[in-house]
Amino acid sequence: MASSFTTTGFAVRWVVALVLVMATFNPTDWSLVGWVETTGFSQDLPLKALLAVVLLIGFIIYFWATMRSIGKFGIGLLVLLFVVCGWVVVTYAGSDWVTADIMIWIGLIVVATIMAVGMSWSHIWRKMTGQIDVDEADI
Repeated sequence: MASSFTTTGFAVRWVVALVLVMATFNPTDWSLVGWVETTGFSQDLPLKALLAVVLLIGFIIYFWATMRSIGKFGIGLLVLLFVVCGWVVVTYAGSDWVTADIMIWIGLIVVATIMAVGMSWSHIWRKMTGQIDVDEADI
């Protein structure tokens, strides 16, 4: 029996993707990149290497799932959707509030959202169409 997919299931995938993206880089010092920038590469090297490997594994899992489910074309469509949404917001809400840091935060949220959609796409597709998405078995 197929597992049921809920909004909570998507939210969990999105939060994990957001933590993955934010733990790698964000405008504060609370990320792997910020940690390396503030303390140097060699200080706490084993901990930094461990965090880097854990983040790399997470990115590979999300990237692989996203590429297999929505592919480059789907990723391109989602990027286009978010760019046009940003264009609409800036056009009608004004650009006075847009700063480099805000654009970075928005970009990170968009990346996490694309990763979560890619991780959840088979479930979303089944809900929308009733069709089951099956990958070929690797032999």
